Amino acid sequence: MPRIRTVALVAGAALLARRAMRRRIATSPLWPLPALEEPVSGRPRSRALRLRVARHETVADGVVQLRLEGENLPAWEPGAHLDVVLPSGLVRQYSLCGDPEDSSSYTVATRLITAEQGGRGGSREVHGLREGARVEVRGPRNRFPLADAAAYVFVAGGIGITPILPMLRAVEASGTEWRLLYGGRSRASMPFLEEVEKLGGGRRERVTVVAEDEDGLPDLAAFLDGTPPGTAVHVCGPEALMDAVGTVLPDGCSLHLERFTPRTSADGNAAFEVELRRSGRTVAVAADTTVLAAVRAELPNTAYSCEQGFCGTCQQRVLEGEIDHRDELLTDGERAGSMLICVSRARGERLVLDM
Repeated sequence: MPRIRTVALVAGAALLARRAMRRRIATSPLWPLPALEEPVSGRPRSRALRLRVARHETVADGVVQLRLEGENLPAWEPGAHLDVVLPSGLVRQYSLCGDPEDSSSYTVATRLITAEQGGRGGSREVHGLREGARVEVRGPRNRFPLADAAAYVFVAGGIGITPILPMLRAVEASGTEWRLLYGGRSRASMPFLEEVEKLGGGRRERVTVVAEDEDGLPDLAAFLDGTPPGTAVHVCGPEALMDAVGTVLPDGCSLHLERFTPRTSADGNAAFEVELRRSGRTVAVAADTTVLAAVRAELPNTAYSCEQGFCGTCQQRVLEGEIDHRDELLTDGERAGSMLICVSRARGERLVLDM
């Protein structure tokens, strides 16, 4: 009888422990880290969805649009994007450019970027996806929401029109005043140009199209001149375009940017060292390299994907040191004790990672 009682007690304790563990993991997606508080900035990452490529079409020179179908898909608002997990395992981010009211599909578009242009293979994989293929996506997430404003100005460069297109539809439907400057290398290279011009009703004061091969570079100062205070200016495109808009932004207007690349620090990059506490190693991070590259030289199996600070694959716990966060993903709660080692750096001479 005592033996039976002992077995029963042990079994009961094991059952309670398993239940406690399940509750702990359910409340903390980063187990064994503590459960996160409600985020102040950013959004927690969503579970993956597996969608079917229902349509693959060319919408401009070098630009492919994909319609990804599913059922009861999570809602999104203009400015949102998806994390797309490509067949190779690479994760890339693409702005949603379809109809937010359509819960059966997501639409994204991407321009092919060759290796000579600095591409790293993601856009080539997207262009290679065919109708009927299955693709995993995460999201949607929105780090470029449409601001609440009395009037809007939009500036899009090339494929940067994708997050802005749903914004144009929304503000036009609401009757709010808006203007758009849309620039590109040529009219043939500019996706959704016909729809954009239709939204503008053929009025040049509403939609200004600047094709570089015909008109040269856009005169941003002239375009923004006279913009009234209280106007929200949304910009998506190359870094140089966003910087240029910032230099001529009229007083009283707010600036909202969608970046394709990780943010940089005004102080530039400095060398520092990283201690890998669990591995018992210390690595030097030069000014011209990343923490990820330095760590992978010692720990080649370290997980990573986008190398842009967007996907979260390389997130690591920080035990000591001040972090220079340069990502576009982590919440304020996560930033207190972790970093994305593909882009973020140290604000000082040393960091200690739980690796």
